[in-house]
Amino acid sequence: MRIIYFITMLGSLQLMAQAPIELNIPTNDIALFEQMAHQRITPTNNSILEATTASNNYDVNYYRCEWEVNPAIRYITGKVTVYFTITTASNNIKLDLMSPLVVDSVKKNNMLLVKQQTSNTLNINFISTLNVGVKDSITIFYQGVPPNTGFGSFIQDQHSGTPVMWSLSEPYGSRDWWPCKNGLDDKADSIDIFITAPAQYKAASNGILQSETLIAGNTKKVTHWKHRYPIASYLMCFAVTNYVVFNNTVQLGSVTLPMQTHCYPESLTSFQSGTQNVLDALQLFHNNFGDYPFIKEKYGHVQFGWGGGMEHQTATFIISINESLIAHELAHQWFGDKITCASWEDIWLNEGFATYLAAIYMENKYPANTSNTRKGIINNITSTPDGSVWVNDTTSVGRIFSGRLSYNKGSYLLYMLRWKLGDSIFLKGLRQYQKDPKLAYGFAYTDDLKRNLEQVSGQNLTEFFNDWFKGQGYPSYNVKWTQIGGDYVKIQMNQTTSHASVNFFELPVALKFKNATQEKIIVVDNKINGEIFIKNIGFIADTVLIDPDYWLITKNNVSAKLADATPGQNVIQVFPNPVGDLFYIYMHKMVAANADINLYNAAGQLIYIKKINLINGSGYIEIPSKKLSKGVYFLRIYADGLKFVKKLLR
Repeated sequence: MRIIYFITMLGSLQLMAQAPIELNIPTNDIALFEQMAHQRITPTNNSILEATTASNNYDVNYYRCEWEVNPAIRYITGKVTVYFTITTASNNIKLDLMSPLVVDSVKKNNMLLVKQQTSNTLNINFISTLNVGVKDSITIFYQGVPPNTGFGSFIQDQHSGTPVMWSLSEPYGSRDWWPCKNGLDDKADSIDIFITAPAQYKAASNGILQSETLIAGNTKKVTHWKHRYPIASYLMCFAVTNYVVFNNTVQLGSVTLPMQTHCYPESLTSFQSGTQNVLDALQLFHNNFGDYPFIKEKYGHVQFGWGGGMEHQTATFIISINESLIAHELAHQWFGDKITCASWEDIWLNEGFATYLAAIYMENKYPANTSNTRKGIINNITSTPDGSVWVNDTTSVGRIFSGRLSYNKGSYLLYMLRWKLGDSIFLKGLRQYQKDPKLAYGFAYTDDLKRNLEQVSGQNLTEFFNDWFKGQGYPSYNVKWTQIGGDYVKIQMNQTTSHASVNFFELPVALKFKNATQEKIIVVDNKINGEIFIKNIGFIADTVLIDPDYWLITKNNVSAKLADATPGQNVIQVFPNPVGDLFYIYMHKMVAANADINLYNAAGQLIYIKKINLINGSGYIEIPSKKLSKGVYFLRIYADGLKFVKKLLR
């Protein structure tokens, strides 16, 4: 979801609710505007008491929703039929429905059932107990003036003097205007939606348009939409006004996908000129992250007056055709709609992914802007020293949809995973996540993403997710380095963290060594504080840049070049000690033309021998030590009468 506001010169916020305006806002700023939007939630509803009170003794199979509305009048008359399967034997079920809506009756097989409506819960009693596995249905007749919670779940407004009505149910607003299961644990397999409205208007919803039928002496129109994919209740939608409808297509592999747009008449030109961008984004995301999830139906845009966008399944609601906005909402069709977060604690699986994919689209199209955009996102994330991607308070809508944490920091978890795993493995892992039969068209937790990435990469990502998902803050690096001869550098990686929840962030870090004419990027896989690395850069450097392409969440990084470690003559250096998988020998200004390298174990047995030719009296050698057992070793070097002995620990 994207909710966008303008900041006036006086610093006040103005809601975009009237004439549409084309927005040209950088990807990172959109998340900030949305964060501001969440601050303007109806005050009594920023804090959630209970997201759902529906019972968990049944699974929803199908909703048939019949709604009658007039966009000029804030009112709804509804008939909702719920098809379900009993999972625990019971003589009743409960649905979510806000108490201001009045339920006239509930029927099962045309027989009236006893119902009670209290505390935003509709309790329905059956005549007898329904056993496990029984499939049945009930029909609920209701009407009233829906309340508004969240971001305005049921809005009656105007555009250019014409009435307009729309829904926006995320996170908990479906129950404001129709009876349903309001949680993140049950998707209907399919839906049919029938919208009756005055005949001069058009009605938009999920799926494929089946028919528009005039009734009541041609004064009303019934619009039927059909959607045959699993769908969460908050992703079901409708909007009604004097829409202009136009159609496009896009080739996705062998499939020609319809793209349908409902926009205000006054916005037709901008929507027509901007739609090619979403067609391009469809191809980009389809090719990289797997098939468009609803490829047997369509993708659609529906204009509405709320300040941004909402990723309703197959029918994204948007305020304008802003390029990064449409890429973000489209990305949700994969991440948020096909696979939906199973808890609002894991909302980054929706919003972090959509923010990341929108950034990838923008980087692909506008590569020259990449560094500045990434830098801006990192600056926002690190603007305070704390905060986790994990949502620690799901009673606060503002915390759930934190622009800094759920959107930007969530997106940067994906940047860093891509950096850590490599492009190919990262993309393969995301595609497997999308295809995972336990998750596809269902719900996921962060551990489900972790499991898929670990399976594909063969890496243990527990430390990464502990640090970056549950942990707070970020690292700051102090890199100390020394030139060794004409080609090598010795690097010491030191790190401080901004928050006590993480004592050290394990990350591969890119370092760009450079001088006036040469530069080289090397990567060190930094796992402990003070870790030493020896790297061949091939020239004498004077400067090092830390994370030059902005792959990592870091701040206040510094580097310092120490004095060259090559003074004097007949200098032999051995490092590190204790040794790791490799250790290094550097000889400088030796009198000899060559040297013999011998390594002995503690029992005096010769286990390694190597002769090295010295060029102009200098030489460098890497000794493999990964297979050495823990213990004491002795290194002996002979060079034209010079004997050098050093004790090493492994």
